[in-house]
Amino acid sequence: MTLQTPYYLIDKASLLRNMEKIARVREKSGAKALLALKCFATWSVFDFMRQYMDGTTSSSLYEVRLGHERFGGETHAYSVAYADYEIDEVVSHADKIIFNTIGQMERFEDRAGNIARGLRLNPGISSSSFDLADPARPFSRLGEWDAGKVEKVMDRISGFMIHNNCENSDFSLFDRMLSQIEEKFGSLLGRAQWVSLGGGIHFTGDDYPLDAFCERLKAFADRFGIQVYLEPGEASITRSTTLEVSVLDTLFNGKQLAIVDSSIEAHMLDLLIYRESARVAPNEGPHRYMVCGKSCLAGDIFGEFDFPAELKIGDRISIQDAAGYTMVKKNWFNGVKMPAIAIRELDGSINVVREFSFADYEQSLS
Repeated sequence: MTLQTPYYLIDKASLLRNMEKIARVREKSGAKALLALKCFATWSVFDFMRQYMDGTTSSSLYEVRLGHERFGGETHAYSVAYADYEIDEVVSHADKIIFNTIGQMERFEDRAGNIARGLRLNPGISSSSFDLADPARPFSRLGEWDAGKVEKVMDRISGFMIHNNCENSDFSLFDRMLSQIEEKFGSLLGRAQWVSLGGGIHFTGDDYPLDAFCERLKAFADRFGIQVYLEPGEASITRSTTLEVSVLDTLFNGKQLAIVDSSIEAHMLDLLIYRESARVAPNEGPHRYMVCGKSCLAGDIFGEFDFPAELKIGDRISIQDAAGYTMVKKNWFNGVKMPAIAIRELDGSINVVREFSFADYEQSLS
């Protein structure tokens, strides 16, 4: 099938590899797995993913509602701060509500009395090397730091969320940080019923020591007598999706340039935020091009890649890893055509599940 570019292409066979690793971790460790909707919320594949995961975790009212209505299973609600006008609806969709601070809990606990309540803890350590994404950065607003303060409200909560991993593919680092968490918050964990260790743990990556990871999680759960949750976002969908684009023009300005019918500003915003290059596979050959987006932003550049032949107008390029923190952040900058969303089924057939039109652009504003 030939589709009009640009479009995101979710490959279920690739997605399945991640799901099977998640299922293995659930079975061997006893941990439950919740899809982090802040990373990936394309609900057309939720029916497939729910066979391997326990539910969803959210960061806002709309995410918790989406998780409840489209994914099912357990639905955890978290927000850096809830507003008065939304708290009742949040609670109506959730099985657990996790407050960012004791102040938020005290303000809303009477309105969340029918579901499990938890607090976010901030251990003051993280795996992030990028200040923008570091939850333990100085003056962080993300969670409670003082175990003594939390000790005083333990009779009003049943569990915790601790999210301090970020793109962490190093099991030894995860192990060391979890040991520090045990040391700092052990007295609290021993009185809790459940704890979520958040996302950012790349345990579905190649060569990750899954058996050791499962053993560590089980030992942690057994030590404190608690149910462990994981919140895989990127780990759930890594290497499952491409952004399919076409070359619109080529030129030479000290380097060979190729302009495509997409934009990192609009369609892969994390590349711009974190100043990273996209990935193209296999990225080999004698012809190097800087692949550029079509927006007016001067720095709208996917990166420099090698190709086996000179690029021509109409040639297709597949941008790799276009699921996590991409589809949820896509926007209408410059009114650039929004990529359609397509799914390659396990039998190889391709199903277009959503296309976007001028009406979608027009109705995104007023």
